[in-house]
Amino acid sequence: MSAAPNVLRAEISHARVIRIALPMTLAHMTTPLLGLADAAVIGRLGEASLLGAIATGAVIFDFCFWAFGFLRMGTAGFVAQALGAGDAAGQRLTVLRALVLALVFGLALILLQKPIANISFALIDASPAVSAAARAYFDIRIWSAPVVFVNYVVLGALIGRARTDIALVVQVAINLVNIVLNVWLVYGLSLGIQGSAFGTLLAESAGALAGLTILAKLGNTFAAIPWADVLNWPAMRRMLAVNRDIMLRTAALIFSFAFFTRQGAQGGDTILAANAVLMNLFLITAHFLDGFATAAEQMCGQSLGARDESGFRRAVRLTSLWCLTFSMGASVLAFVLGGAFIDFVSTNPEVRHVARQYLYLAALTPVAGAMAFEFDGVFVGATWTRDMRNLMLLALGLYLFVFWVAQPFGNTGLWLALLTFLAARGVLQGWRYPALVAAQFQPRPALGPVNTYG
Repeated sequence: MSAAPNVLRAEISHARVIRIALPMTLAHMTTPLLGLADAAVIGRLGEASLLGAIATGAVIFDFCFWAFGFLRMGTAGFVAQALGAGDAAGQRLTVLRALVLALVFGLALILLQKPIANISFALIDASPAVSAAARAYFDIRIWSAPVVFVNYVVLGALIGRARTDIALVVQVAINLVNIVLNVWLVYGLSLGIQGSAFGTLLAESAGALAGLTILAKLGNTFAAIPWADVLNWPAMRRMLAVNRDIMLRTAALIFSFAFFTRQGAQGGDTILAANAVLMNLFLITAHFLDGFATAAEQMCGQSLGARDESGFRRAVRLTSLWCLTFSMGASVLAFVLGGAFIDFVSTNPEVRHVARQYLYLAALTPVAGAMAFEFDGVFVGATWTRDMRNLMLLALGLYLFVFWVAQPFGNTGLWLALLTFLAARGVLQGWRYPALVAAQFQPRPALGPVNTYG
């Protein structure tokens, strides 16, 4: 991205943290509702195998879709840096390059859907009833890949410009449409789990169309941009390098959740379903805290683009304070309201009973993961993606080691390993942060971020 002389320093204050984080907190909280709506609608049919199928399908799409979350994170970081540097053309080029990648990757997943399904179901190794229902769900929802990835780019562009208010409207609209369609297709038309998949596909498609329309209204006119600039190889290579590292980091994160689900499946359909309910609770609290990570992405990225070291450091301090404070409140709410949440998601008495046994562990996940969420935002905004990737792999190794040691404790040991993994990520990133920020802002003749990603 080219640098412009009229840099735009970010406003760094408690008020601005809230202005960015609050809408995005609400938007992030609606994200797992795409899965929760599916789980709640199907769960109330009263069959543990169908709820297990939704959990299995969610894990597969976590791999298929979340692994491409770099399209959101990378876009947000680059757009925020271009905003701080006063580079309007760089913002537009970033978005258009990301949209090109979104369509390419989405079509690739559709073309590769059969081998993806075969490998995924073999690795999860659930019961025949769960696998059959999950495959029916997969065969429909995989077609949403291109529009899901377009939604990631739209969200990243809005975050990079601190327009989280608009991002909230888009996310809420997607989820309202999803809930309405799920209820209508599953109950009204009696389409069962296929109806749930169709509802989510249609909701995500509507969201992509709305998002692109909004970007056009905000001035993202791409018609006049030469394709030679869009496909400029050095710029595209840098975007691909950053996105590669984020993708590997995200794949490791999703592997940790898939491993958790697979180990739960070994305990039977009831354990699998109970863990699925509690993981939905965890994801809601995680997305709740992720609003402050989003604030860190935008404010740190813009400060870096403007070469504002004091603003960068202050952004980290303020977003960390808010993230830690809210994590404690989220843990208390998860513990107090967790029982009602379990009863809402599942009507199966055995699933409800088992889920309550592990509720206290699930309620600890917000506090354990608070600094991991926070530093993810800092590292993404600064595009310190190589370090984020490497530290994630270290934390994953510790997670697997703790699980191996805690196997005699069964499902409790599995939850303890997950909590260790979340805490280790934050500790490792906090340890690496001082050296990275010192290197980033050391005096140098040229503007632009230090190439720390590979």
